[in-house]
Amino acid sequence: MKRQWKFIVVLVLGAIGLITDNVLHIPGIAEVLFDIAGVYVSISLAREMFGDLKEGHWGIDVLALIAIISMMITRDYWAEWMILVMSTGGESLEEYATGQANRELRALLDKNPQVASKLVDGKVVEVKVDDLQIGDQVLIKPGQQVPVDGTIIEGSSTFDQSSLTGESVPVDKTVGDDLMSGSLNGETAVTMEVKKLAKDSEYQTIVELVKSSAAQPAKFVKMADRYAVPFTIISLIIGIAAWVTTGNFTRFAEVMVVASPCPLLIAAPVALVAGMSSMSKHHIIVKSGPTLEQLAKAKTFAFDKTGTLTQNQLVIQDVLPENGFDKETIQSYAASLEQQSDHIIAKSLVQGTDKNLIQAVSNLQESTGNGVSGTVDGKYVMVGKLSYVAPDANVNKAKTTAVYVSVDGKYAGCITFKDQLRPETPQTLARLRKQGAKHIMMLTGDNKDVAQAIADAAGVDDVRASLLPAQKIEAIKNVAPENRPVVMTGDGINDAPSLTAADVGIAMGAKGASAASESADAVIMVNDLSKINDAVAIAKHTMKVAKIDIITAIVVVIILELVAFTGLIPAFWGAVLQEVVDMITISLALLAKTEPKNPKQTGL
Repeated sequence: MKRQWKFIVVLVLGAIGLITDNVLHIPGIAEVLFDIAGVYVSISLAREMFGDLKEGHWGIDVLALIAIISMMITRDYWAEWMILVMSTGGESLEEYATGQANRELRALLDKNPQVASKLVDGKVVEVKVDDLQIGDQVLIKPGQQVPVDGTIIEGSSTFDQSSLTGESVPVDKTVGDDLMSGSLNGETAVTMEVKKLAKDSEYQTIVELVKSSAAQPAKFVKMADRYAVPFTIISLIIGIAAWVTTGNFTRFAEVMVVASPCPLLIAAPVALVAGMSSMSKHHIIVKSGPTLEQLAKAKTFAFDKTGTLTQNQLVIQDVLPENGFDKETIQSYAASLEQQSDHIIAKSLVQGTDKNLIQAVSNLQESTGNGVSGTVDGKYVMVGKLSYVAPDANVNKAKTTAVYVSVDGKYAGCITFKDQLRPETPQTLARLRKQGAKHIMMLTGDNKDVAQAIADAAGVDDVRASLLPAQKIEAIKNVAPENRPVVMTGDGINDAPSLTAADVGIAMGAKGASAASESADAVIMVNDLSKINDAVAIAKHTMKVAKIDIITAIVVVIILELVAFTGLIPAFWGAVLQEVVDMITISLALLAKTEPKNPKQTGL
């Protein structure tokens, strides 16, 4: 907003000056107003210029500063005001195009429980989470988030940790097991003992990781500034040569007017805004202009597994019968017992079973955290953990998610499940390689076997499994310089720090995961991973248009400088010609809004 206010101030002062000079016929007041505007903008430009120099790069603003001061010296106020309008207008547009939304910390904190159910003398008392002390006992009701890290002292339940660890399946927890703050309780209430204060718990650790990542943003140089040094040198040489050869400072000022870098200041922001508009048509929200340039140059693409490369939905992988049982019988008995359960594995089992195989059940009993049992077709069937179903059976535990089945006390086999790959994932990754990706990797909290199976099906060659949020950040930071920029795509709370740490963070925002979405530089608003191909193609197209526009503007401006060198362009008409160049620049930049040819397959 600071730059937009600067633009508004210049417009207001110019409008008042226009009225006082041409309507009230008081040119003295108009001159003072223009001087105020000139000094105001000059001081601002000087501060930015010295700031750029401290950071080790030369900004394009120096030419605008010289042009404004030159017009103030020669008392050509209208030319001065036109330069002020275009300079501050370009900055204002740039601020709009690159204004980053920084709400990720608020989103994280708002999502974290603020109140806990503390047990005091057998009674439940609602207290602030920050007031919990180590050793306090807290009741975690079904469907509630765990407020702080602790250990279960009573009860058993399943906990969804997917947004924290990336594990695709809820984890069974019982007495003695640790609970992480931010995980979601399943169907049964449990009592836990607080082991860490709120500020030291897992959820708060993620918040701090986002803070530290945001405090170390990737260095980014504006596109126009890359051309600043050669353009400034050429312009100053022409201007000084005009001054020296004629002995007239006005000739130098006339060259500086047409040398004003307004086209350069406007070209990239307009192209970025147009590109961001094109992105939105493809259901991709880009929050900052520089994101487009980083995305266009990206060489490494990192992905979370659960909910990003996969659908976060289990499907039956295999039915493995033993001891003379057949697949259909095992699946029929297991699905019949699980038909009333809300557990994710139970739902997946029932959905993957022919309805004609599901039978009536009697004497149904549930052992929380272990499994279910009951009578199906006159047989006593148990379904659940191996230790519950057949504790004495000599069976190797499945490497993937599985439920085990026994019939009349005899081990009958197991049913394995897999996290279902998005149908568009393999093609999306293949297209990314065609678009210039050199390195594709998976960063997940899930176990190695599950992660590798998904990676093989998706076409990912670099798999990092069993990672905590901090380890994901480390993996991103350790990407070699030649493989940067890095784009990270994820959707869970645990992805928020790594999205912030990457050069470009993309959130799969269709599920409304606010922490991930607000930490990201871009959000895909539909449940379609292939939108990343659209994003890359549009970004490349946008930056190509911006680059061509800037180079065209430089060539045209240098030609005008050479004409001004001869004295054929007075300062006022030089400013008018600048406006013409500006309009051409804007028109060319708006080409970024046009659709790139076959965006999902081209690298443009």
